[in-house]
Amino acid sequence: MKNTLKTAFLTVGFSLIIAGCASNPEKTIEESVTPATTILQNDYPTRDRVEYVLNCVAQHGGLSYINQYACGCKIDKIAEKLSFNDYDAAKTFSYLKSTPGENGSAFRDPKNSKDLRKLLKEAEEAAEKSCFVK
Repeated sequence: MKNTLKTAFLTVGFSLIIAGCASNPEKTIEESVTPATTILQNDYPTRDRVEYVLNCVAQHGGLSYINQYACGCKIDKIAEKLSFNDYDAAKTFSYLKSTPGENGSAFRDPKNSKDLRKLLKEAEEAAEKSCFVK
C-alpha cells in the first residue's frame, strides 16, 4: 500500500513538472525581463538592511511594530538617495571619524569623507521626517 501511494505521488509530481516545462516555451533574456523583474541597481544587501533596522530600532526605544516598520521605511528611503557603495563608505567614515590622532585623519579629513557623511546625514534626516509619525 505504501509503495503504491509513493509511486502515485511520484508519477503525479513528474507529470506536473513535465507539463509545466512543455507549456512554457523558452524566452530570450530581452523577452523575459519586464519592468517588474528588473534588478534594482541600488539594492542594499539584506545583512546591511537588517543591521540598519536593528540599530535604528534600538535608537528609537526598542522593538515595536511601529519602530520596526518606520526603520525599514527609513533604510528604503536612504537606498533611494544613495548607492550602496556611497552608503557603505559614508557609514564607514562616520563610524571611524572619531578615531583619535593621525589614524583618524584618514576618515575625517578627505573631502570625499565630508561629502559622503553630509549626504548620508541629509538622507537620514529626510527619511526620518518621511517615515516616523510624530
